[in-house]
Amino acid sequence: MTEQQPVLQMQDITKEYFGNRVLTNVCLDVNRGEILGLVGENGAGKSTLMNILFGMSIIAETGGYTGKVCIDGKEVVFQNPFDALRAGIGMVHQEFSLIPGFTATENILLNGEVLHDNIVAKLFGPRLKTLDLPEMRSIAEKSIELLGVEINPDTLVAEMPVGHKQFTELAREIHRPEMKLLVLDEPTAVLTESEAQVLLTSLRRLAATGISIIFITHRLQEIFDVCDRIVILRDGQVVKEAATRDTDIVQVAELMVGRSMSAKSVATRAYDEKTETVISIDHLWVDMPGETVRDVTLEVHKGEIFGIGGLAGQGKLGIPNGVMGLYPAGGSVTVHGKPIPLNDPAAALAAGMAFVSEDRRGVGLLLEEALDLNIASTAMQSQNKFIRPLLGGLLKWRDDKAIQDVAREYIEALDIKCTGTSQRVEELSGGNQQKICLAKAFALQPDVLFVSEPTRGIDVGAKARVLEALRTYNRKNGTTIIMISSELEELRSICDRIAIVDEGRIAGILPPSATAKEFGLLMIGKLKGEGSEVNSYA
Repeated sequence: MTEQQPVLQMQDITKEYFGNRVLTNVCLDVNRGEILGLVGENGAGKSTLMNILFGMSIIAETGGYTGKVCIDGKEVVFQNPFDALRAGIGMVHQEFSLIPGFTATENILLNGEVLHDNIVAKLFGPRLKTLDLPEMRSIAEKSIELLGVEINPDTLVAEMPVGHKQFTELAREIHRPEMKLLVLDEPTAVLTESEAQVLLTSLRRLAATGISIIFITHRLQEIFDVCDRIVILRDGQVVKEAATRDTDIVQVAELMVGRSMSAKSVATRAYDEKTETVISIDHLWVDMPGETVRDVTLEVHKGEIFGIGGLAGQGKLGIPNGVMGLYPAGGSVTVHGKPIPLNDPAAALAAGMAFVSEDRRGVGLLLEEALDLNIASTAMQSQNKFIRPLLGGLLKWRDDKAIQDVAREYIEALDIKCTGTSQRVEELSGGNQQKICLAKAFALQPDVLFVSEPTRGIDVGAKARVLEALRTYNRKNGTTIIMISSELEELRSICDRIAIVDEGRIAGILPPSATAKEFGLLMIGKLKGEGSEVNSYA
């Protein structure tokens, strides 16, 4: 019996971004009708690998890649996603790509509309053909029915609940007759538990028709519920490939997070639980899309570097965004024993808190403004720093000298690579932009500093300098720092304690010296309420 030709083969895929290698000799294949689970922490290389497969422009714009991609045994080099679509590859991304003002039918058949011939078109050309709406609706209904969900094909996307939008995205991909391979990137992140089960059932149904599926998710139980094989990426390399029946969820979690570490990389400073409680969070909930917080209670002590980790979409990013008033939140927060109003960013700043957002370009920076103004802006607005009163305070004037002085101080302290204080922030590298975000927060001289994903998207050298800047600022000023990160090893290298968030709640709190297995079990909810070390340390 001859061996079946894989639908997809990716051989020795290597990719660098500006000298930073993110994939190293990755090999992956998918057979016809197979569901392959692709897992790994944030930054492991999953998205980059799929961007290569789908011909995303960012790959070519950053120097391309080495290795081979073969579809049905023939090597392909996709120049853009349209090439991938023509080859029978579909992809459902984490962010919806639907047109809100179109119906489900119109979105499902976008760029594949069924057209009517008519007299006008015969006289003046095919561009005047009209849409065959009944036939389009029939095709859309069949795709929706195959998924096993009930969606009215005439409903506008803008009026749909988020779960129906996800199924509409999926229906759009599978209606194409040439579909061979479907890539799903975190498809259940926005779904309720019942909707997620419907989706998993749909995937099995699709695989039975011969469609191959690459299923990317941080919810490991779903991998074991639906996938035939699993590939684990860590630091841009495949660390294990196995049939799901030959491994288990604990082993996978350990492999995902269990990088080798030197003893020096783990924070060793003794934690003193008798130190004053600076910030207390009690039964916090936050309505942040994709990062919902359901019920979080924490106490963080003076001078502590406290880490918050967990898999993507479990709620860790929602905690600082809710406390700082950027998303609707409830519960209670006290700083130095004083209650802080939620849903009010100004009140959070006035209470001595500061926030370095995970979205540095969208929230953290004024990209078209100068470096010095970026550093001083929040302190100017919330604390009246760098402002000179004139005429007994009747007029206020910006103190440009003080602004430039503080900018020079942080350029030197953080080793920011720039041409001077007046350089526009958009001209800086990602690592230097992140340092500007830190400087902006440091200028507030906060009692409590939330730092969310401080090393996301920057190179290894810049990561080390950002972490050292946080460590130095903490020791020099005694500032309490709460660091939220998807990089467990970074948390272990700098934090006194690390809380793991799972399903919007604190699964447990561990010292940085705890094993990768213990952290992995917390991430997948296997240690909730178990283990004296977890509970006593918290």
